[in-house]
Amino acid sequence: MSSEDSLTLTFSALADPTRRAILQRLASGHAVVKDIALPFEMSSPAVSKHLRVLERAGLVERGRYAQWRPRRLLAEPLAEAAEWLQSYRPFWEERFERMDAALTKIKTEKKR
Repeated sequence: MSSEDSLTLTFSALADPTRRAILQRLASGHAVVKDIALPFEMSSPAVSKHLRVLERAGLVERGRYAQWRPRRLLAEPLAEAAEWLQSYRPFWEERFERMDAALTKIKTEKKR
């Protein structure tokens, strides 16, 4: 899978607040569907659908422990997305610097 395709899958998966909450839960450790579903007002099958999207994006992995299928967070796609976003940091820093300069100018003019 190309980098762009994996980024598309990652950002598509992250677009949903329920999936982001699931990832946040898995950041604290492995969990089975029943435990992941507890804070949500939805059925386990609905949570399973969200997990499949996260698995397809490579953000979650399904394990096997006896009869349980615990899920765990995979950080690599998140690191790739963070790296891609980081490439825009100079753009935003320049904008913030210009905004800071404009605010400083406004404050200086008001003092006069």
